[in-house]
Amino acid sequence: MPDTPFTAEAVSAITAHMNDDHAYETLVICRALGGVPGAAEARMTGLDSGGGDYAALVGGAEVAVRIPWSQELAERSQVRREVVRMYREACDRLGLAPGGEEAGEH
Repeated sequence: MPDTPFTAEAVSAITAHMNDDHAYETLVICRALGGVPGAAEARMTGLDSGGGDYAALVGGAEVAVRIPWSQELAERSQVRREVVRMYREACDRLGLAPGGEEAGEH
């Protein structure tokens, strides 16, 4: 795993936010970009400068998923932009409308 410019507190806050407020978006990202199209659930477990780490529930078993960012990230503000980009790309791949009813208005 690459070195991380993010403090443990920042990683904890980002993963909690993704899991508490963006569970649907996280699942869409894992299904489309993480190689687990059959995932029933997904949660973000960590991140560093190179990508995000997730745990996806596939066929009743938890699977570790690593999804690289499109570029190396150095600042916390970049994480939000990258996750939004990933979500939009995932929706496009799956034929979903970003920000649809299931995703809510976050």
